[in-house]
Amino acid sequence: MQLQAACFALFDELPDVVFFCKDAQGRYTHANRTLLLRLGLPAMANLRGMTAAQVFPAQLGGNYLEQDLRVVASRRSVVNELEHHLFPNHSAGWCLTVKHPLLQGSSVSGIVGISRDLKNPSPQNPVYRRLAQTLGYARAHCTDPLTVGALAVHAGLSVAQLERHLMALLQLTPGRWLLSLRLDAAIGMLAGPGSIAQIAADSGFADHSAFARAFRRHVGLTPTQYRQLGPAGGRLGLNP
Repeated sequence: MQLQAACFALFDELPDVVFFCKDAQGRYTHANRTLLLRLGLPAMANLRGMTAAQVFPAQLGGNYLEQDLRVVASRRSVVNELEHHLFPNHSAGWCLTVKHPLLQGSSVSGIVGISRDLKNPSPQNPVYRRLAQTLGYARAHCTDPLTVGALAVHAGLSVAQLERHLMALLQLTPGRWLLSLRLDAAIGMLAGPGSIAQIAADSGFADHSAFARAFRRHVGLTPTQYRQLGPAGGRLGLNP
């Protein structure tokens, strides 16, 4: 128990990592300080026994609880899932989420997981300096039919070299990073009057269906549901 308590205390010192444990019904049993701060709760006693559906807006919380229960039922982990979420200053950002089932004999007693913030790299990083122009080019042209191969050519690297560099710099493959840029562009457009189909095309997706699937998986809502949240939408994405 002392070791367990010490491990939980260590997670309290990680402001860019959300840590949590839940029982087999998806109810919180443990969480670190970062999660409590982002939920605006003073202590674990205010969260213990609650599900994500009870502490997040209904549309989002219900989806998070469904994911928890799928992990329990399937005994399959969610590993480094790219997700849109909430930073402490209430700006929107991206994280990588991991959820593992907790096995107790032949049954699953709950889940344990983390969500790690994806941060912008330091300009002092030598890899960033090497790729700065290419990163800027990708941001400017992410809604065009830009491929990873074309990005590698722009950087003067092979695709494998570009993947290694971006994994070290951004913790994402080039393909997943381009996806996050396109989804960010779409999120911005959803604040305007354009149709979902037009936003799908304008944000660089091949078709409406591909856009809807990607948005639902990584943001947690359909584009229409996200738009219905209004201005608060971009501040409601944490998925622990």
